[in-house]
Amino acid sequence: MARPPSGQVVLRETQQGRIYALRFHAYGRRRYLTLGSADDGWTKQRAEDELANVLADVRRGIWKPPLLEPEQQPQLEDPSFHQYASEWLAQREHEGLAQKTIVAFRWSLINHLLPFFAEHRLTQITPREIKRYTQAKLAERNAIEQARADAHAKGERLHQRSLSNASINHTLRHLAQILEAAVDDELIPTNPASGSRRRLKAAKPARPWVEPEQLIALLNAAEGTARLLLAILAGTGLRIGEALALRWQHVDLGTRSLHITDAKTAKGIREVHLTPALHRELADARTARAPQPSDFVITTATGHKHNPSNLRRDVLAPAVEAANLELAKLGIAPIGHITFHSLRRTYASLRCACGDDVRYTADQLGHEDPRFTLKVYAQAAKRRDRLNTTHRRAYDAALAWARMTNNNTAIPPTARASRRRRNASR
Repeated sequence: MARPPSGQVVLRETQQGRIYALRFHAYGRRRYLTLGSADDGWTKQRAEDELANVLADVRRGIWKPPLLEPEQQPQLEDPSFHQYASEWLAQREHEGLAQKTIVAFRWSLINHLLPFFAEHRLTQITPREIKRYTQAKLAERNAIEQARADAHAKGERLHQRSLSNASINHTLRHLAQILEAAVDDELIPTNPASGSRRRLKAAKPARPWVEPEQLIALLNAAEGTARLLLAILAGTGLRIGEALALRWQHVDLGTRSLHITDAKTAKGIREVHLTPALHRELADARTARAPQPSDFVITTATGHKHNPSNLRRDVLAPAVEAANLELAKLGIAPIGHITFHSLRRTYASLRCACGDDVRYTADQLGHEDPRFTLKVYAQAAKRRDRLNTTHRRAYDAALAWARMTNNNTAIPPTARASRRRRNASR
């Protein structure tokens, strides 16, 4: 089956000026068509329009290559990594990829991949060259750590950070994505960066979260907008980006639900149900503020959208510190190093402890793959039975806060099962 027509606009900087061209597939072959220079009136928009026209003609079967179709220049058949990666990133931006993802790609390219691979032709990026890149990053890390030790000995601080194995692997994954696109464009036969053989051994990161018996202390350690943010994250499982993008027009107090209209995946576009406790907190906040529908729910003092980094510093860190002081008085283990994302795991644990179906929780979280949800359920299922009286009281208080009903009495899952057995025997 012939490959469907696809293509892109190519912009080359030459001594004669900027030259626009088209690279596309037609009739089972890869084509290259020079359009002209900027001096001839060609612009990116005009070139994009011409590409659309050419692809439409290809689909209809009426496109014909020029009689004197120029041969592809060697450098276009084997572009430099810098040239191809720049075109690739521009295409990803054009596709509307999330800004956070674009920033991550730029970080890998500008700080790490381009300094090493910029002048390499795509065909020159071999498994051996990728191994050389990895060794160079390890040597760079050793040099930074030595410089840090020397600075520490002098009573100074070195602000430069080195890459962990996991971070080096992160750059290799981005390299593999770029080279996979080059394979698809028939510029290289295989992807030399794919597979686990190119990766360094990295320790699995610890991902602590707020346990149910720690949650009420954390919520009580914050006030106002800070408490509302923590309550939303723990009570709905929203990602921090989803929570900060939430506007009052997305909050339906009448049906006790939130509507996520912009997410990183199609599964993330969803309706999230509110517990009575969280419903009350949102209702109180709306009454106190009298906001416009387009206002952000979590807003700065000037009505703007919050920055997650500032909130980690100004909201999460102080709340954890204050909560740990209270937990210490109760003899409950302190909250470890957490992020806002940790509260998604807390939400899954609470839904498990409340006896909700795992598929329902996965849908509420917007999970494409429910295996993560199942893993959290397996860890949380029998936790209450191992707790002492003080811990259990705090645990049940969190369950009462998280329940989807108005029953304020926390009934642990084991007790509910016993009650059902008693009722069935009558």
